[in-house]
Amino acid sequence: MRPAVLGMIAPILLCGCASLAAPPAALPMETIRIDTATGEQAFRVEVAADAHSQERGLMYRRDLPPDAGMLFDFHQAARVSFWMKNTPLPLDMVFIKSDGTVSSVEPNAVPYSTASIWSAEPVRAVLEINGGRAHDLGIRPGDKVRAGIFHDAD
Repeated sequence: MRPAVLGMIAPILLCGCASLAAPPAALPMETIRIDTATGEQAFRVEVAADAHSQERGLMYRRDLPPDAGMLFDFHQAARVSFWMKNTPLPLDMVFIKSDGTVSSVEPNAVPYSTASIWSAEPVRAVLEINGGRAHDLGIRPGDKVRAGIFHDAD
C-alpha cells in the first residue's frame, strides 16, 4: 500500500470509530398536545430539527416511555419518507402539516425494515411514538397538534 493511500484511510477509520463511540447529543425537549375526538393527548418529545439528529432519529433505542416520542421538524412542508433501519421498536409515525393538522398516521412500522414509508402529502413534521399508541389514543387524520413549530399553535 502506498503511503498516500494509507494516509487517507487512517483518518477515515478514526472518524468512523469516534462516531460509533460517541453518544448522541441531547436534543431539545418539548411537550406537545394533540386534540383528538377522545380528548387531549400530551407527549414529551425530543425535537430533531437538524439533518444529523433526524438521520439518527430513534435508532438503537430499546425502550420509549408511553407518553414520549420524537418530533422531526423539517422547517417547511415537503414530501418525506422514513425507514426503520437499526430501530428495534415498532413505531407509529404521525405525519403533520404546517398548520398542525394530522395528515396521516402510519401505524406499527416494522422494526429494522428498510422499506420507505412516505407521507401522503407535503408535511412540516413527523411525530414518532410507540407502535399502537396512535390507535389506543384515537389519534387520526384531521386531529390538531399543538406545538411551537406550527403556525396556529396555541
